[in-house]
Amino acid sequence: MTDNEALSQDDLIHPEEIPTSENIEAVSESEIESNSEIEGLKTQVQELKNKILYQQAEFDNFRKRTQREKIEIIQTAARDTMTGILPVLDDFDRASKLAPLSEGMNLIYLKLSSALKNKGLIEMESPKGSAFSPDEHEAITEVPAGEELVGKIVDTVEKGYLLGDKIIRHAKVVVGK
Repeated sequence: MTDNEALSQDDLIHPEEIPTSENIEAVSESEIESNSEIEGLKTQVQELKNKILYQQAEFDNFRKRTQREKIEIIQTAARDTMTGILPVLDDFDRASKLAPLSEGMNLIYLKLSSALKNKGLIEMESPKGSAFSPDEHEAITEVPAGEELVGKIVDTVEKGYLLGDKIIRHAKVVVGK
């Protein structure tokens, strides 16, 4: 078998398939146009992906912000209600110091305090001799006291309260000087 016999009719190049300079330029230009078109589409797809990610992030931020605002509104409403009820607790405290409360009045006081504690109201402790803190206390006056009570609480005039972890009323105290 010779080299010529090994070639089939399909392996031969036909004259119309021989690339000419015109064919080469046409192919090259169409490939260039196709490549630039592909690159443009890739860029456009990437821009659209970025826009979608940005919109998703914006929506997520909006959702979180509205949840925080909703919680804040609920807490503010509770804070206003609690602040309005605190004078009633003060009156009960003052009345119990003057004279023992009747059994019915004591029961009402205990139920009211229990209900408020269940809603997150916490009474601040300001015992005599503890350090004065302007973050927690409001100094009504200063009175002369022994050296051990200088800058410390001598008496609590009005209790302070927390709602959760936020102060809704500072304790009104007398400080030693």
